[in-house]
Amino acid sequence: MGPQRGELLRMELGIATFEDLLYHFPYRYFDRTQMTKIGDIGPHSEFVQIGGTLINVGEEGDGRKKRLIATLYDESGRIELIWFQNINWIRKSLVEGSRYVVFGKVANFNGYYNISHPEIEALNSETNIPGMQPVYSTTEKLRIRGITNRSFAKLTQALFEKIRQHDIPELLPAELLGRYRLCNRYQAMLWLHYPDTELHAEMARHRMKWEELFVSQLLIARLRLQHTVQPGWRFDTVGPHFNDFFNKYLPFQLTDAQKRVLREIRQDTATGKQMNRLLQGDVGSGKTIVALMSMLLAMDNGFQACIMAPTEILATQHYNGISGLLEEMGIPIKLLTGNVKGKERKAILAGLADGSLPFVAGTHALIEDTVVFQNLGLAVIDEQHRFGVGQRAKLWKKNELPPHVLVMTATPIPRTLAMTMYGDLDVSVIDELPPGRQEIKTVHRRDSSRAQVMQFMKAEIEKGRQAYIVYPLIEESEKLDLESLMAGYEQVKMWFAEDKYKIAMVHGRMEPALKERNMKRFVSGEAQILVATTVIEVGVNVPNATVMLLESAERFGLSQMHQLRGRVGRGGEQSYCILMTGSKVSDESLKRINIMVSTTDGFKIAEEDLAMRGPGDMYGTRQSGEMKFRLADIVQDSGILEETRVAAQQLLAEDPRLAAPQYQGIRYLLGQQKEQSHWGKIS
Repeated sequence: MGPQRGELLRMELGIATFEDLLYHFPYRYFDRTQMTKIGDIGPHSEFVQIGGTLINVGEEGDGRKKRLIATLYDESGRIELIWFQNINWIRKSLVEGSRYVVFGKVANFNGYYNISHPEIEALNSETNIPGMQPVYSTTEKLRIRGITNRSFAKLTQALFEKIRQHDIPELLPAELLGRYRLCNRYQAMLWLHYPDTELHAEMARHRMKWEELFVSQLLIARLRLQHTVQPGWRFDTVGPHFNDFFNKYLPFQLTDAQKRVLREIRQDTATGKQMNRLLQGDVGSGKTIVALMSMLLAMDNGFQACIMAPTEILATQHYNGISGLLEEMGIPIKLLTGNVKGKERKAILAGLADGSLPFVAGTHALIEDTVVFQNLGLAVIDEQHRFGVGQRAKLWKKNELPPHVLVMTATPIPRTLAMTMYGDLDVSVIDELPPGRQEIKTVHRRDSSRAQVMQFMKAEIEKGRQAYIVYPLIEESEKLDLESLMAGYEQVKMWFAEDKYKIAMVHGRMEPALKERNMKRFVSGEAQILVATTVIEVGVNVPNATVMLLESAERFGLSQMHQLRGRVGRGGEQSYCILMTGSKVSDESLKRINIMVSTTDGFKIAEEDLAMRGPGDMYGTRQSGEMKFRLADIVQDSGILEETRVAAQQLLAEDPRLAAPQYQGIRYLLGQQKEQSHWGKIS
């Protein structure tokens, strides 16, 4: 590569070294021994290889718009070939009336198929058509500069002519290769670029996926080992605060799942090792009660506890819920957010410093340097994936030993994802709803049924209930033909006359004070309808609300719809979620809607969401750098993931430091892989 094209390759695909090129794997292969008839090319054709006679070679346009066009025909039809670059050189090499074999990607322009910048070779008795042709990902800028799929193939071919087997040494021990029937690393690399058969390509991909997942599982298993030896405060007393609350003030009987989780927390905190536990529970499953009882356990052992949430709304909800439950016991809890100022803030800071304030709920304001605890023993973090690793680490430094950690999430995490992202945490699951809760009925309705839907909502409001109407957008968009929130608000007022119904509205661009005021109107029951955007996805608790109407439901993701549905069904009354769409809905959107209608199980929904969208899109992990696999896919490769998890645990059980000589390659791999910012990591 010359310096200019080399720089372009670095900027576009990050390829600057032999190693980068080696790891730029083909994403598929094309069997070049297979020829396609031109007449068989259709809408589903991608890369094709065709043979025929070349005619009508000529140039069109001028200046930058100049292009070379030719027609290739066989007995079944004809197709246009187009070149935008290197026109003079290509034209000299083409002979009209001669037969050629052409390989390239099919495009459709104005109903006619064409191939831009095809690979073209004169067809004669000496033409050597390769077998499995690698197909590499590239970009439009690279294609325009002549760096095509064929260029990549030539580059990697030239690279393999320079390197030998010892240049790609084996990094996995022979014992693992034999036990799991893995081909060696050099062979895998060669076959990934130039397989002789489909089987060889599959063997090579399996080997490299196994290596990637094995390294990730080793990192997680090592973190888990660190956690098991991290010293922590010993909570060996179950005292009067915990017992009084359980026997006298518990608002409802605990479910078996809540009791099981509390047992796990009590066992963890009594060992003298730091607890690092993830508590998963669907919306409304009663995680807050478990968190409060864990905080009371800390208090019984002479420690303070805090609960940190990512938003002021959610922190306030925790504060209101917990302070209400503790009121009769006379145990104080305060709320600390960025908006708490002056004397009130000073009093809270003084109470935390001298130990007179046992509990505090708050936002990231809790991690500021001015917040000093006398003896912090337990940190509860809600929806902690919204906090950065550095933010959380500040909380651990609030005591000489890190506090016990209870992480809560209402976003159900599929098992395969949990093994990769949460593998270093102990996981507890609340998989039952509290008694008295009814399953939310979910239906799909189209715009044509709007009158009936509005009539149904009026009937619910007549019973004294409340309703949410949630929109996916705030403003009109030229690209998306959807009603904006403001237009929707006006429409709602047409259906619900203002002299009879009170309507509140909240959205992300509203002044915080106005948003808070409108939210309070709905929470207090003054307003029967809340028209909102997804700002209410987390953190609104109105047990009297029984209807959740999602407008343009096809625009919402699965997990988002599930979270929003969880805003209703929080009281004892039957609740409903109505998914409203236009008459035309894409197959994928319809699939999401049908999943929502068929189940309220958050874990099933999360599995489906993961399968449909992939881990990076679902949790933003590609952006945050938590899972960067070149080949592996934790959904498709869950079998390999399970296998590598077992292998990693066995290996570390035998040799925790990986000190044996045969593990030198593994130590190198771990060194290459920067320790990932797992959600549970505390350093």
